[in-house]
Amino acid sequence: MAEGTKERILRIALELFAQNGYLGTSMNDIARQVGFTKAALYKHYASKQEILDKIVERMNKMDYERAETYEMPETEPDDFAEAYLHTPVQKIRTYSLAQFDHWTKEPFSSNFRKMLTLEQYRDPKLAQLHHDYLAGGPLEHMAAIFCKLVDSDEDAMQLALEFYGPMYLLYSVYDDAEQKESVSSLLATYIDRFIFKVESDYRLSF
Repeated sequence: MAEGTKERILRIALELFAQNGYLGTSMNDIARQVGFTKAALYKHYASKQEILDKIVERMNKMDYERAETYEMPETEPDDFAEAYLHTPVQKIRTYSLAQFDHWTKEPFSSNFRKMLTLEQYRDPKLAQLHHDYLAGGPLEHMAAIFCKLVDSDEDAMQLALEFYGPMYLLYSVYDDAEQKESVSSLLATYIDRFIFKVESDYRLSF
């Protein structure tokens, strides 16, 4: 299906945000890159903020669709641990690797990540998005999953950090790697070792 005008604007705007930062990109820059006059661009989006809002909306939709595709539990945070205890570990492994591919290989998501990385120390709203999507949010999510395996919230957070920390690091490693598939393989090996360690230490298949 052909890319619609609004979708094309979002894609090109996000490419600019990833290269120059959200703050460093103007509506003029976007219009010029799209091949529009500024007036024509405003017929589709009233402001740069509206473009960003639509990008975030698209990211949320992609997150939901990905979780549905990989059959991840849909539940409230308080029920994460119980739900994931009944989710086959290989399914969690596959989903975790898909998450990495999402943030590295999928152009829209990868550019979103790069934009947030650029702006996390310059803009409070984008810093919050970085937290929610790439830093504290995923860490807290994993801690909620692991809390049924350990005796305290602190231990659950330590497990979450052990699991997610290398993945977060490997996003940047992937960006600069000449052989990018080797980075994905490195993550897959790490996840397998982590799963083995957790199953051995807790004698559970989480």
